[in-house]
Amino acid sequence: MTGNYDERKKEVLAWTKQAYSEKLFAGTSGNLSSFNPVDNTIVITPSSIPYETMIEDDIMVIALDGTVIEGKHKPSSEWRMHAAIYKGKKGVNAVVHTHSPYATSFAVNHERIPVILIEMVPFIGGDVPVSTFALPGTEEVGIEALKVLNDRNACLMENHGVVSIGKDLQQAHIRAVYVEDAAKIYHFAKLNGPVFIMEPKYIDAMLERIRNK
Repeated sequence: MTGNYDERKKEVLAWTKQAYSEKLFAGTSGNLSSFNPVDNTIVITPSSIPYETMIEDDIMVIALDGTVIEGKHKPSSEWRMHAAIYKGKKGVNAVVHTHSPYATSFAVNHERIPVILIEMVPFIGGDVPVSTFALPGTEEVGIEALKVLNDRNACLMENHGVVSIGKDLQQAHIRAVYVEDAAKIYHFAKLNGPVFIMEPKYIDAMLERIRNK
């Protein structure tokens, strides 16, 4: 299996640097990837390489079974999660996995983020559900995430972090940003007093608007 992966590597690196600058990642935690359904290749961040020093040559190219096609490092330890999502969710060509602090705090609480902002509907699909814990680095992480991603574009993972999906990295990234934004607002709203969740009629109206676009 051969090909020129330079543009995809460049894109993965750019969005990785962007996510790190926005503090969606910390240390070497978090990872992201893009998927090409034509040749079933995943371009993914490497394992344990600091984001400050990461360069295009560090980005890995692997097959769905983890076979390294191109690159000098090990792929992200969460490559199995990425592969499971690509195999189980047609039309998803990008996965962003963050440890963004506000959203991850609710993952530690095992608490979903309800629809407190109407923008959550077009970007996330509704509330942010929580997937059942699975040991990091296993395929089960992705399998559990898929169970709550049926009609959602992002979810929390118990005691782990956040995963967002999209047709491309730009879309998956902005969804990760919206999850963290919603989590931060929800956190402060709970400190301020009672939290008023969006009424179902408004959520349904927004969903109808999206369907009719």
